[in-house]
Amino acid sequence: MNAVSSLRGCRLLLASALLVAVPAIAAPAAVVAPAKIQVSPALEAAIKAPTRDANNVKRDGYRHPAQTLAFFTVAPEKTVIEITPGNGWYSEILAPLLRDKGHYIAAVVDPQAVAEGRGRDYQQRSHDGLEKKFGGAPAQFDKTAVLAYDPAKPVFGPAASADVVLTFRNVHNWRKAGQAQGMFQGFFNVLKPGGVLGVVEHRAKADVADDDDTGYVGQQQVIAMAEAAGFKLDARTEVNANPRDTKDHPNGVWTLPPTNQHDKADDAKYQAIGESDRMTLRFVKP
Repeated sequence: MNAVSSLRGCRLLLASALLVAVPAIAAPAAVVAPAKIQVSPALEAAIKAPTRDANNVKRDGYRHPAQTLAFFTVAPEKTVIEITPGNGWYSEILAPLLRDKGHYIAAVVDPQAVAEGRGRDYQQRSHDGLEKKFGGAPAQFDKTAVLAYDPAKPVFGPAASADVVLTFRNVHNWRKAGQAQGMFQGFFNVLKPGGVLGVVEHRAKADVADDDDTGYVGQQQVIAMAEAAGFKLDARTEVNANPRDTKDHPNGVWTLPPTNQHDKADDAKYQAIGESDRMTLRFVKP
């Protein structure tokens, strides 16, 4: 072998070694345009069901339930856990949708896991109100499961038993209570490999302190918490974005509808803004 051939061979070997040594760079998460989200007939029917509370339906223009749930891959045959459903806004859609072929699990804070006082009283009222709602409409909720969890050490069911976990506007509460990372780990544990975590949260302009009380959270902060628990950011969409939200309100997100904690004289101003700007993120368990 002559010197030129030998040198060429060394270069090829070095190039091959470099290709092996350099790790692959993960592709960035997809950004899905709202118009590209495909809503199934079954989901569309659940959104339009006459059994939904009329006052809840009025908020569809801000919450976009059809595109949001479709983006989070919710389908009739799946096992879906919703974390702290509040007054059951999404329950009215999810329970009937999943009733025949899938499972809808409403995960609520166990009041007995909270110290006595206002916190426990609040969780008890929330628990009782949801149970009353479910018990009063068996045609919608007779197959709904209510799971009580301890927010300090959350377990949401058997490991790898759920297809989808959903949380709507809750992360700011968990961060302030120092419980967020444990919650994300609980989501990871209960999901099957390939399962989806869907997060909607009030979006801050940038990172916020742990004790921030505006209700807003930095989008990168949410992504970091999910990734620390083992998730991969799969995609995001701006379906719940609101560019009119300046995020500098005197009472944080609660200044805006639907809470409307503002002076009556300012009502027109805040109604024109509407509900908060929200991130919508889809994570996947590898």
